Amino acid sequence: MKPIRIYHNPRCSKSRQTLELLKQQGIEPQIVEYLKEPPGADEIESVLNMLDLEPRELMRRKESEYKELGLDNPELDRKALIQAMVDHPKLIERPIVINQDRAAIGRPPESVLEIL
Repeated sequence: MKPIRIYHNPRCSKSRQTLELLKQQGIEPQIVEYLKEPPGADEIESVLNMLDLEPRELMRRKESEYKELGLDNPELDRKALIQAMVDHPKLIERPIVINQDRAAIGRPPESVLEIL
């Protein structure tokens, strides 16, 4: 059985709250600091499938990079948007908790409880 993972940014309050919530549940998750260890395209694709989301729904659209890179361009396809998240992991919404083949975004942190 794979350990529960959290894509975590220690500077983000929601990410810290979600991590603390997991620990309160007796879970010591595998912490992936995705800004230091960015996920690859296949991993992002897998997360999108688990969340049943399109790439833009997993992106932090208020980040300056989103606008600077022109990611609101409707001509961009799924592959290009995923590659943007690979190249600029700051664009990935956080935190994301993965439990086996299920995932949840910790916004609010309690939303991850449904996959535990």
